[in-house]
Amino acid sequence: MEAILQAIGNLGFPIAVTAYLLVRIETRLENLAASIADLARAVGELRR
Repeated sequence: MEAILQAIGNLGFPIAVTAYLLVRIETRLENLAASIADLARAVGELRR
């Protein structure tokens, strides 16, 4: 039991940092995907 609690204590910080970074990157990826869609739409209009 003590080993499990120690493992959780050792792994808790890296897991928290990873979750935080994933949440921050998610919004940037969504913005990037929207920008790429806008660019594709603009290129499509120019080709007509």
